Amino acid sequence: MNTGIEIREAHFPGRAPIDAYGNGGFRFAEMSHRGSLMCLPSGIHGWEPKQPPILTVADLDMILQQASDIEILLVGTGMDLCRIPEDVKAVLREHRISSDPMSTGAAVRTYNVLLAEDRAVAAALIAVE
Repeated sequence: MNTGIEIREAHFPGRAPIDAYGNGGFRFAEMSHRGSLMCLPSGIHGWEPKQPPILTVADLDMILQQASDIEILLVGTGMDLCRIPEDVKAVLREHRISSDPMSTGAAVRTYNVLLAEDRAVAAALIAVE
Protein backbone atom coordinates (compact mmCIF):
# COMPACT_ATOMS: atom_id res chain seq x y z
CA MET A 1 0.00 0.00 0.00
CA ASN A 2 1.45 3.38 -1.02
CA THR A 3 1.36 5.90 1.79
CA GLY A 4 2.86 8.81 -0.18
CA ILE A 5 6.18 10.55 0.06
CA GLU A 6 8.21 9.80 3.15
CA ILE A 7 10.32 12.72 4.41
CA ARG A 8 13.34 11.52 6.36
CA GLU A 9 15.98 13.40 8.30
CA ALA A 10 18.99 14.14 6.09
CA HIS A 11 21.77 11.82 7.24
CA PHE A 12 24.76 10.15 5.60
CA PRO A 13 25.95 7.33 7.91
CA GLY A 14 29.69 7.76 7.62
CA ARG A 15 32.53 10.21 7.48
CA ALA A 16 33.34 11.74 4.11
CA PRO A 17 35.25 14.76 2.84
CA ILE A 18 33.26 17.71 1.55
CA ASP A 19 33.81 17.90 -2.22
CA ALA A 20 32.21 21.30 -2.85
CA TYR A 21 30.24 24.06 -1.14
CA GLY A 22 28.21 27.03 -2.32
CA ASN A 23 24.84 27.70 -3.96
CA GLY A 24 23.25 27.15 -0.55
CA GLY A 25 24.56 23.65 0.01
CA PHE A 26 27.32 21.03 -0.10
CA ARG A 27 28.48 18.04 -2.15
CA PHE A 28 29.99 14.94 -0.53
CA ALA A 29 30.05 11.16 -1.10
CA GLU A 30 28.63 11.57 -4.62
CA MET A 31 25.54 13.30 -3.15
CA SER A 32 24.42 16.85 -2.60
CA HIS A 33 22.59 18.55 0.25
CA ARG A 34 20.87 21.92 0.25
CA GLY A 35 21.26 23.72 3.57
CA SER A 36 23.71 23.59 6.47
CA LEU A 37 25.54 20.47 7.68
CA MET A 38 26.78 18.96 10.92
CA CYS A 39 29.69 16.58 10.23
CA LEU A 40 30.08 14.23 13.21
CA PRO A 41 31.72 10.86 13.95
CA SER A 42 28.30 9.22 13.37
CA GLY A 43 27.99 10.74 9.93
CA ILE A 44 26.92 13.86 8.09
CA HIS A 45 23.60 15.32 9.18
CA GLY A 46 21.38 18.00 7.69
CA TRP A 47 21.31 20.82 10.24
CA GLU A 48 19.27 23.94 10.84
CA PRO A 49 21.10 26.17 13.32
CA LYS A 50 18.84 28.11 15.68
CA GLN A 51 20.43 31.53 15.02
CA PRO A 52 22.65 31.34 11.94
CA PRO A 53 25.47 32.12 11.54
CA ILE A 54 26.08 31.93 15.30
CA LEU A 55 26.29 28.55 17.07
CA THR A 56 24.02 28.41 20.14
CA VAL A 57 23.87 26.05 23.11
CA ALA A 58 20.67 24.63 21.57
CA ASP A 59 22.73 23.58 18.52
CA LEU A 60 25.10 21.46 20.63
CA ASP A 61 22.87 18.43 21.28
CA MET A 62 24.27 16.12 18.58
CA ILE A 63 27.81 17.34 19.29
CA LEU A 64 27.57 16.65 23.01
CA GLN A 65 26.06 13.18 22.44
CA GLN A 66 29.27 12.27 20.59
CA ALA A 67 31.67 14.41 22.65
CA SER A 68 33.88 11.46 23.63
CA ASP A 69 34.77 11.04 19.92
CA ILE A 70 35.37 14.75 19.18
CA GLU A 71 38.45 16.80 20.04
CA ILE A 72 38.07 19.65 17.56
CA LEU A 73 34.89 21.37 16.37
CA LEU A 74 35.26 23.56 13.30
CA VAL A 75 32.46 26.11 12.98
CA GLY A 76 31.91 27.44 9.46
CA THR A 77 30.06 30.71 10.03
CA GLY A 78 29.18 31.55 6.43
CA MET A 79 31.08 34.06 4.30
CA ASP A 80 32.33 36.04 7.28
CA LEU A 81 34.00 35.07 10.53
CA CYS A 82 31.71 35.27 13.58
CA ARG A 83 32.76 34.63 17.15
CA ILE A 84 31.45 31.68 19.12
CA PRO A 85 29.52 32.98 22.14
CA GLU A 86 31.21 32.45 25.51
CA ASP A 87 28.39 30.25 26.87
CA VAL A 88 28.78 27.90 23.90
CA LYS A 89 32.57 27.81 24.26
CA ALA A 90 32.19 27.03 27.98
CA VAL A 91 29.91 24.05 27.33
CA LEU A 92 32.30 22.71 24.69
CA ARG A 93 35.29 23.15 27.03
CA GLU A 94 33.42 21.21 29.74
CA HIS A 95 33.34 18.31 27.26
CA ARG A 96 37.01 18.80 26.28
CA ILE A 97 36.17 20.00 22.77
CA SER A 98 38.27 22.76 21.23
CA SER A 99 36.21 25.04 18.97
CA ASP A 100 37.47 27.13 16.06
CA PRO A 101 35.22 29.54 14.16
CA MET A 102 36.12 30.44 10.57
CA SER A 103 34.45 31.11 7.25
CA THR A 104 32.62 28.10 5.84
CA GLY A 105 35.17 27.72 3.02
CA ALA A 106 38.08 27.64 5.47
CA ALA A 107 36.18 25.21 7.71
CA VAL A 108 35.52 22.84 4.80
CA ARG A 109 39.20 22.85 3.76
CA THR A 110 40.42 22.36 7.34
CA TYR A 111 37.85 19.62 7.99
CA ASN A 112 39.01 17.71 4.90
CA VAL A 113 42.67 17.89 5.98
CA LEU A 114 41.96 16.79 9.56
CA LEU A 115 39.63 14.04 8.34
CA ALA A 116 42.37 12.76 6.01
CA GLU A 117 44.71 12.70 9.02
CA ASP A 118 42.09 10.60 10.89
CA ARG A 119 41.75 13.24 13.60
CA ALA A 120 38.79 13.42 16.00
CA VAL A 121 37.20 16.34 14.15
CA ALA A 122 33.63 17.52 13.74
CA ALA A 123 32.27 20.48 11.79
CA ALA A 124 29.18 22.68 11.97
CA LEU A 125 28.93 24.26 8.52
CA ILE A 126 26.57 27.12 7.61
CA ALA A 127 25.62 26.95 3.92
CA VAL A 128 26.72 29.86 1.73
CA GLU A 129 25.35 31.11 -1.59
